[in-house]
Amino acid sequence: MSSPTDATTPDPDAPIEVSRRRVDQVLVGFGVVATLVLVVAGGLLRWGANFSDDYVHDELSSQNIYFGDAESLKAEGRDDLVTYAGEQVTTGDHAEAYASYIDGHLKGIAGGKTYAEIDDRAAAEAVQQARDEGAPEAEIAKLQETADELKGQRDTLFKGETLRGLLLSAYAWSTVGRIAGITAIVVFVAAAGMAILTVLGVLHLVRTAKD
Repeated sequence: MSSPTDATTPDPDAPIEVSRRRVDQVLVGFGVVATLVLVVAGGLLRWGANFSDDYVHDELSSQNIYFGDAESLKAEGRDDLVTYAGEQVTTGDHAEAYASYIDGHLKGIAGGKTYAEIDDRAAAEAVQQARDEGAPEAEIAKLQETADELKGQRDTLFKGETLRGLLLSAYAWSTVGRIAGITAIVVFVAAAGMAILTVLGVLHLVRTAKD
């Protein structure tokens, strides 16, 4: 014969029953939270996209860089840049195009070498050594001319590559901002879809409550 306490002891194997209404309430709550999270995420992404666009525009505009006219661009063989003729560099696409324009000029300065590959110091040391050894003035002048030419090439390449790097960085920031803007749109669409599902869930709860 079982003891009185046996009748009140829960059966561990008994199934746990959850009402449909409770499930709906949980889903509606999840929908509300998910919608809020998506809206906040979309807002942050939109803010990041706007910040990137404004930052790139302001920084590039302050440099006052302009493309040449159509005739000069064609004369240099840059027909691909004619669509930007006469325009100021203010966007990421402008920055990328002008960086390409600079790169074309840099390749013609020292046979494709970068500023780091030009050894102007050795040329300057050769001039000093020739003076110390009492070399003829004509020889010293020739060495000095070579040293000056190399130093001019190195300085020009350094400035050009620095500007090109800054322009490509602006283009990268612009691309990141563009991706953030597209992602923001996707997130807002997802938030709208989740909001609609949540509203439908609330209406279902109200209808079941009346029933």
